[in-house]
Amino acid sequence: MASREVFWNITYGYVVYVLAAIGIAIWLYGFYQRYRVWRLGRPDECAKEIGKRIGVFIRTTIVDVFFHRKFLRQPFSGTMHLIIFWGFVILLLASAVDAISYYSGYHIQGTPYLWFSLISDFGGFLILLGILMAALRRYVWKPRSLNSLLDDGIVLSSLTAILITGYMIEGLRQAATEISPHPDWAVWSPGGWVFAKIFIDLSEGTLRSWHKFLWWFHSALTVGVILYSGLTFSKLQHLIVSPLNIFFRSLGPVGAPTPIDIEKAEILGVGEIKDFTWKQLLDLDACTNCGRCEDNCPAWATGKPLSPRKLVQDLKGHMLHLSSNSADSHESSLPLIGEAPNEAEIWACTTCAACQEACPVYVEHILKVIDLRRHLVLAQNKMPESAQLMLRNMQMRGHPWAGAQSLRLRGDWTTGLDLNLLGEGNHVNTLLWVGCTGALIDRNVEVTLSLTRVLKAAGVDFAILGEAETCCGDPARRAGYEFQFQLMAEQNIEIFKSHHIQEIITSCPHCFNIIKNEYPKYGGEFRVLHYTQLLWGLIKQGRLSLSKEVKTVLTYHDPCYLGRYNGIYSEPRKILQGIPQVRIKEMRRSRERSFCCGGGGGHMWIEEQPGTQKISQRRIEDVLNTGVDTVVTSCPYCLQMFEESIENKDSLKVKDLIEIVESSLKKSS
Repeated sequence: MASREVFWNITYGYVVYVLAAIGIAIWLYGFYQRYRVWRLGRPDECAKEIGKRIGVFIRTTIVDVFFHRKFLRQPFSGTMHLIIFWGFVILLLASAVDAISYYSGYHIQGTPYLWFSLISDFGGFLILLGILMAALRRYVWKPRSLNSLLDDGIVLSSLTAILITGYMIEGLRQAATEISPHPDWAVWSPGGWVFAKIFIDLSEGTLRSWHKFLWWFHSALTVGVILYSGLTFSKLQHLIVSPLNIFFRSLGPVGAPTPIDIEKAEILGVGEIKDFTWKQLLDLDACTNCGRCEDNCPAWATGKPLSPRKLVQDLKGHMLHLSSNSADSHESSLPLIGEAPNEAEIWACTTCAACQEACPVYVEHILKVIDLRRHLVLAQNKMPESAQLMLRNMQMRGHPWAGAQSLRLRGDWTTGLDLNLLGEGNHVNTLLWVGCTGALIDRNVEVTLSLTRVLKAAGVDFAILGEAETCCGDPARRAGYEFQFQLMAEQNIEIFKSHHIQEIITSCPHCFNIIKNEYPKYGGEFRVLHYTQLLWGLIKQGRLSLSKEVKTVLTYHDPCYLGRYNGIYSEPRKILQGIPQVRIKEMRRSRERSFCCGGGGGHMWIEEQPGTQKISQRRIEDVLNTGVDTVVTSCPYCLQMFEESIENKDSLKVKDLIEIVESSLKKSS
């Protein structure tokens, strides 16, 4: 029956397992040394809720590891990584089966053995094909976002040598034992069969000599790669570090900073590498320098100095400096903010989360940026002049706007309207949170008026705060000014509770996100709805009928803080799809991959860096490529940014979704 001897021609074959054990022990020591560096970071709560994490990790492993959901958004590199991954899975299982069969005395024979041989060889072919694709991409095509290091070449060439020598060893054994007496067995190991045909004319003694030499060389090379990975913490470490990072990733809201006790905190933001949490340091090692974050970053795409990949790698450089000075060192590390990274990079981020959505190993870039900004603002009193103006306005006027609109009162837009304005002692269940932009900026006031008319038509009982409303604090928090955010958050929560408010409706995704996801840390637990969620619920209940035709071809732009931050993609589209005569064309970058408008992270008020393209202009190019006559969004920031970036307003209109809804409105049933 078809079979083979596991250690054919090899004496003391068990020695390779001893060498492998030694190599793994040295690797574990190297890993432990790196673990000690991570532990120099501050504590992190991510070690809690282990049971919940296990469930999430299993689901993530199935979707993002076994099926490579995030990798395959880039078809070529995603396919490359997928076939290498499954090739390694096959070879590791085959090696385990070999070891078990040898030491258990149970040998696979017959047809199962032939299939085992074929599948094992197929695993090697997958890895070789993947390595070829990687080499072409890295050394021939050279994408701008892909940075090649010496380590990459060492890893690729070492793996190639291991696989080729493995097939050569199999070919030498087949030439000596199978190719003549059992040629029908040999073809089931096609990799070895090719080399067997090459070696067929060698004498048996020569075959055995070369087989023994290559077998030990192949084994030593394999153990050497393990040692190299352990001693240098090479890219191969991502086989362990990436799953660890995925397991310990944040399970809470996207980009929600950890609160700072301003009065008691000894560290304000992050000024040294040890000021990061241990999980944030683990993040730095989980990054494989693949460039997917950079490819999706709107700041990088429009010529600004920020590259999320470079930022993480620069921070990793600081961590390695700390590591080289001994993990036991308690001396201060180098200041983080200087040349790499510099202030311009830190202030270029719009906190859109495109980098995090693209990252296959769940590196969390946004909190690092916010922590660095916190240090600049709170500890060093450094920020762009336009950010200073924004924060002064928030302190003095309760909103970030300057200019003519700053002289208005929040309640001016309500003049002549029959709205329930909350006064002292009034109680209400549902509050319409208007927001600074919705109350003060002319174009967005139109949107607010449309929203109030639609809510009234649907019979929604709501109230507004009027002059008592102040900013939600999002611009201050994203700009790193935690003190101002906390003042506003605590003030707003106190107002909500004094009126017994249970439900809050917002039109601004930034207000929606911070009240829903970040106020709870300060005692503000409320049911918060973005108006698109509310409208879709009203339509399903039959309380809102959209029957008037609106003849338009439009595209929907997903706001970052509504989509990537809160997963609201379907409701806006379902609403638009239900309006007669509305045709929707999707942009190439939509839903999870939507391109930012450029207004997040305080950039509605922070001036553009000179010599760069506006992010909103790049997004309008995406809109124009669809050939539509209207771009629809559901965010006042996006609306404002697009209005400023459209040159020909006769050929392309910007509308808020609620304006399209009002155009199709029929009185409520």
